[in-house]
Amino acid sequence: MKIAAIGEAMIELSMAGDSAGVGVAGDTLNTAIYLKRSAPELQIDYITRLGKDAFSDRIADFIASEDIGTGGIQRDPEGTPGLYAITTDDAGERSFTYWRDSSAARLTFVTDQGPDFAALAQYDVIYLSGITMAILSASTRSALMRFLQAFRKSGGRVCYDSNYRARLWMDPETAWTQNEAMWALSDIALPSVDDEQEITGETPEVIARRFLDLGRTGALKRGELGPMCLQTGATYDFPKAETVVDTTSAGDSFNGGYLGASLTGASQANALRAGHDLAMQVVGHKGAILPK
Repeated sequence: MKIAAIGEAMIELSMAGDSAGVGVAGDTLNTAIYLKRSAPELQIDYITRLGKDAFSDRIADFIASEDIGTGGIQRDPEGTPGLYAITTDDAGERSFTYWRDSSAARLTFVTDQGPDFAALAQYDVIYLSGITMAILSASTRSALMRFLQAFRKSGGRVCYDSNYRARLWMDPETAWTQNEAMWALSDIALPSVDDEQEITGETPEVIARRFLDLGRTGALKRGELGPMCLQTGATYDFPKAETVVDTTSAGDSFNGGYLGASLTGASQANALRAGHDLAMQVVGHKGAILPK
């Protein structure tokens, strides 16, 4: 099985007092890494656009070091990668500061002849997020949606996590419209209650019912309450993390663990547990990516 994860890989500064650790991360990249670690037998490629600078080289080398394919990474001599810094409070809750307005990833798929998605046709599964969609221009987003419709008709599967970042969208209404279109296109849906509440203001109960009515495979992430199965509405008494250091990548790692199990034949209950257990490990560690 060949899987393409599409998005933005960034330089990560993880603050510790007056110093910072330098790493590489990004929501769909985090998921791709945890997916590959969870299911090494799957072929995972990362699709993005980088510059030709030293930081872009660092990102590409890091992705390759995780046994993720880099052949789909475009390199732009005029481009640079995005940058973000993480700070965490005493409870492990994180806040982000971004420098990404001129990120080369915003021009992923863009050519002089218009958006080109031909390279994606070789995959069995495409994974992307609301951040992926938000950083693209409106015209590229629309073209990607048309491609994904055809991709599904030809037998491909689409996985989506809304992963809402308000500053990337013109307004919540635009994000809502885009997400509703993507949920309708998705074979595997991986929403979170927090993201959906921030966009819609709905209660957790209304959110759960909305996704159950869609009839998708996947999980509604509910933080320490644990995931809800979108096929049946089942919830589970999974253990809670004993130590929370940093919640960065909690949802991304859940997605990777869940998809790694689900795409290799695990039951939904076991896939949900795999995602939950992995996320519990991640929140006990500072930064988005656990050391190998």
